[in-house]
Amino acid sequence: MSQPPKRSAAATFGSAHGIGVLCGLGAGAWLGAAEAPTKLVNTGLSPYAISLCMVAGVFTARWTLPILLKGTRQVFADLAEHKHLIPIAILAGMLWAVANTLTVFAIRDVGLAIAFPLWNTNSLVGILWGRLLFGELKGASGANVAKVLLGALAIVGAAIMLGFSTIHGGGPHAGRAAGGVLAAAGASLLWGTMYVPYRKAYISGMNPLSFVTVFTIGELGAVFALAFALDRTSTVAIISSAQTRPMLFWLFLGGFVWVVGDIFQQYATKYLGIGRGIPLSNTNQLWGLAWGALVFGELAHADAAHRLLVVVGSLVMILGALAVSTAIATEREHASTNDALQRECDRYGLDSVRVLEAYRGTPHNGREFHRDWWDYVILACAVGVFVWLGVQARMPALAMNLTWTAVLSLALVVTAAVCAWKLWRATRFA
Repeated sequence: MSQPPKRSAAATFGSAHGIGVLCGLGAGAWLGAAEAPTKLVNTGLSPYAISLCMVAGVFTARWTLPILLKGTRQVFADLAEHKHLIPIAILAGMLWAVANTLTVFAIRDVGLAIAFPLWNTNSLVGILWGRLLFGELKGASGANVAKVLLGALAIVGAAIMLGFSTIHGGGPHAGRAAGGVLAAAGASLLWGTMYVPYRKAYISGMNPLSFVTVFTIGELGAVFALAFALDRTSTVAIISSAQTRPMLFWLFLGGFVWVVGDIFQQYATKYLGIGRGIPLSNTNQLWGLAWGALVFGELAHADAAHRLLVVVGSLVMILGALAVSTAIATEREHASTNDALQRECDRYGLDSVRVLEAYRGTPHNGREFHRDWWDYVILACAVGVFVWLGVQARMPALAMNLTWTAVLSLALVVTAAVCAWKLWRATRFA
């Protein structure tokens, strides 16, 4: 059996951990911002149609960002080498689609304030699957186990506090509350399970940028089927109506934002594992609250008790994220990960050296491809879609603080720049 390399582009496990933490926090910022376009449901648009249009934006972005960063030759070469993972990636996309649909029912029946923290318990589901299937935390020190578990619990608890901080009277329909809770719990289970294909792909040496291009096929197909099966009339109306077309740009933009966050989330899962990556990306609720409170004024009429929940919840979430981010895996825990990696190599006949290089972020020598002319055609088409929609766009009929919109948007740009620079410098997006 071939011996793994002594060094990688990430240099050490500690630096790989740092990259994963940075990407997890960056994912939280972008995934939180992606919730902002869902405010368009308050303008009377169908939740199913909103979800479909956002996923169309997701599809456009998922097939262009990887091409921009790596080129189609490298993406398809990676897919050809890992053909056995293509069905798994499609399945992951379908799991996301069903979970996202369940959140529509949860929001309808119990409200976003209660539903959001309920489905964010997916971090606990992820920790369980990571331990059972991939040996995560096996061999970890007691201190690291405590940091991950208590940090994840703190983030979930903080999410609950932040959720209740947005409740200002009025409750859900009593007859629907139980169904809404079950829907949110189902979304949590599916979203926690969705990370299992992620992790399986990365310990097999697949590049996250390649994985997301296939993921979106299952994602778009399932959302399209659900939207037309459950709300055909409203879905057709939003696509064909000239009155709703000015809103499509914002929904596509929301999908683009979500993709950037998900790519960072993929790298966090790759370098940290499920148990550490999900809790860090679940800080998205903190950013979602910032957009809701500062841009849309959701806490403008909150009383002192609700404002106190915001402060305490924010601090608890920060402390939880700090605990998870400092739980650097020990050599014994890395040995468990290497065992899982070797099992994948033995099962599918993969080169263990190359898989370990890919897992640690080392670009394969001689496998860098130049972009071809069709890469630029694809990018031009994607930009053309956004330009076409942007020309027709109109500001939505929502009260917004444009100053805070600019500030938070700048924070997103800075976050993305820092994460992308770090990934490029250490791994060349390998």
